[in-house]
Amino acid sequence: MNIMFAVSGSWFGVGWYWYGLVLACLILVSCLVLIRERQVGIVVKRFSQHSLAPGRFVALDGEAGYQADTLAPGLYFGYWPWQYRVIKVPVTVVPQGEIALVIAADGTAMTTEHILGKCVECDCFQDARKFMLNGGEKGRQLGILTAGTYRINTAMFAVINAATAHEHGMISEQLLLQRVESDKVGIVTALDGRPIEAGEIAGPVIAGHENFQNGQAFLTGGGRRGLQDQVLLSGSWNLNPWFVQVEQVPMVQIPIGSVGVVISFVGKAHEDVSGLDFKHGDLVNVGHKGVWVTPLYPGKHPINTRIMKVELVPTTNIVLNWAQRTEAHNYDAKLSSITVRSKDGFAFNIDVSQIIHVGALDAPKVISRVGSMQNLVDHVLQPIVGNYFRNSAQDFTALDFLSARSHRQLDAAAHIRAAIGTYDVQAIDSLIGDINPPAELMQTQTDRKIAEEQRKTYQVQEAAQIQRQQLVRQTSLADIQQQVVGAEQGVNIAELQAGANVKQATGEAEATRLHALGEAEAIRATGQAKAEAYRVGVAAIGAQGYTVMQLMQIVGERNVRIVPDVAVTGATGSTGLVDGLLGVMLKEQYKKAA
Repeated sequence: MNIMFAVSGSWFGVGWYWYGLVLACLILVSCLVLIRERQVGIVVKRFSQHSLAPGRFVALDGEAGYQADTLAPGLYFGYWPWQYRVIKVPVTVVPQGEIALVIAADGTAMTTEHILGKCVECDCFQDARKFMLNGGEKGRQLGILTAGTYRINTAMFAVINAATAHEHGMISEQLLLQRVESDKVGIVTALDGRPIEAGEIAGPVIAGHENFQNGQAFLTGGGRRGLQDQVLLSGSWNLNPWFVQVEQVPMVQIPIGSVGVVISFVGKAHEDVSGLDFKHGDLVNVGHKGVWVTPLYPGKHPINTRIMKVELVPTTNIVLNWAQRTEAHNYDAKLSSITVRSKDGFAFNIDVSQIIHVGALDAPKVISRVGSMQNLVDHVLQPIVGNYFRNSAQDFTALDFLSARSHRQLDAAAHIRAAIGTYDVQAIDSLIGDINPPAELMQTQTDRKIAEEQRKTYQVQEAAQIQRQQLVRQTSLADIQQQVVGAEQGVNIAELQAGANVKQATGEAEATRLHALGEAEAIRATGQAKAEAYRVGVAAIGAQGYTVMQLMQIVGERNVRIVPDVAVTGATGSTGLVDGLLGVMLKEQYKKAA
């Protein structure tokens, strides 16, 4: 019995030994902490002689609570379970194409001027101690985590990525890289910074913030919250959605045949460079506030359309119609036919087309003067063109206006060219289209025209009848063409004979004339000789004696009988006349018998 007791006591002593050894080993093992490669050890101290200061959440000097320092991968000894609790959390991974936001649970209080904690040196939030000592602020952080793996004290920093965005009231797309398309431009609105100065609508361009990717550089450089002058061009950008918001809009495209006049509402102080000759507006250099003197030429331009306005001005010829039709540019959508009243009181409508041209270098002047191309049409061209035709029509009757439309068109072109030239716009041509006169006036003209056309028809018909008669006549002539030819030949022969006779008669007449001239000359010579003989005879025997001698010579030469053949006497008792006649008759009978 005693032996068994002894043995039992020995066994009991040996058991307590091993039990204590095992217990000691368990205690030693419990204070060992193994942190694997993809883990971070967050230490919580259960008790300490020192307590955290009010408002503090993470301990820097061994106070009870979450410790700022974390455990890197490895084996640690001395973290007694009754004093420490080590929380093993996985490393923070930010995938490619994403960013992560950070919320600090501890740090200095943030000023009311900002809504995001400033960026401090803390190894991308992997060193909470440095964050606290360097003045890191609690709350949402301005800094972000880009793609990579980080050992973050998740008790100190809450990390928001695309997978956990919905837990913080966000959407996963907000935590993706900001991609600006190649044909678009990103308009940026900053959510933190100093307020925009009075009188401005956008913050100025700040250098050195790497397109808003370095938010701290933006704030340090005096960046303003709100709409920004600077834009983001195409590419991918690591942007904090708590810091900036980006709106993508298409680039301003200036088509061929046009220029873009920039009206900037931000920029340097306004300085007019238009010159003294331009008195109806002002122009500024590029980068200043106002209408830029240099236009945008055809192409795509990254213009911030929230702070700048680009007015498109066609540099090709622009056709404007005061009619029912409208051109593709739609500037003349509000224009209609011009109603005029003539001198004789008739009201009628006129369709007009006006061709204008604005030069590329004149486009800023036009926009500075009138504001837009639509204003140019509505407030300049419409009254100039309309009033000209209304005034011009009052000087002519309706029919005169219709008949002299070409002159009216030339006058209109000259007047309008001079009028709109003062607005730096070139008038290429003014064209009058349809003229719609009163129906009652045109009815009389129509009736007159119909009557005139009928008269012309009758004349044509009459001419046709005459031509038909001529055709019949020519046909008949053709039928007797042989006779006509014979007659014509006879006429020709007769004409030739007549000509010959005329020539013969002319020759005979000439010969007779020459013979007569010869005889006349001989008679003249004979007469002169006889006259000379007479003078000599008269001188010799006297005029009476010479005359008797000549009479006797003539009686002898001409056989003049002095004694009559029949003598009739006047005896008593006979008839003398009867006797004479009987004597003559007997003489004639005697001659015949002989």
